[in-house]
Amino acid sequence: MLWPLLATALIVPAGLTDPIAAAQQQFEQLDSYRVTVRSRAPHTRQQVVRYAYRKPGFVRMEFVTPHPGALMIYSPHGNKVRVWPFGQPGFALTLAPDNPLIRGPHGHRIDRSHVGMLLQAVHILQAGGDTTPLGKGTIGHWPVQGWSITGAPGNTVAGVHRFQLWLTQGTLFPVKVVSFGLDGEQQETVLMDDVEIDVPLAADFFQP
Repeated sequence: MLWPLLATALIVPAGLTDPIAAAQQQFEQLDSYRVTVRSRAPHTRQQVVRYAYRKPGFVRMEFVTPHPGALMIYSPHGNKVRVWPFGQPGFALTLAPDNPLIRGPHGHRIDRSHVGMLLQAVHILQAGGDTTPLGKGTIGHWPVQGWSITGAPGNTVAGVHRFQLWLTQGTLFPVKVVSFGLDGEQQETVLMDDVEIDVPLAADFFQP
């Protein structure tokens, strides 16, 4: 009776059975991170943002393109976003994170923009779906392992039916993600450069 289980264990390499759950555990252990996010969707201009996150949910986004100089800071205390459209100091707005003016092309919200939320979405899509390895490689200077996560037939999370996700070996931090809809069409490609994990950030870095 044990042989089928042992045979399965031999077929599936150790550590590859649930990489998303392992990546979520790694995220739970970190306190902060800083990256340069490069995202592109079909028929849109590339977006480049210097992004910083600190628990329990502070986010700072400095836009390089297409709105150079623009700055957004989200604080979970009060659940508000402070926006400087033309840079800081200067004219500023205070908005709710679900305000259409500051949501991304696919409805992305600043308060749900961190890696933990990405991994949560991938994990939800995993249920009843398929997770298959894409192989190892290098992105930037990071050795990575790629994964394809496809939802059950007809199942989507925020309009995404399939993710391709590349995790760094060791830290399991996602440095590239490609999303696809039910029609198989690519929705968005996101690259994360200049990754710094548990980077010390000044006390006023997230203070609007």
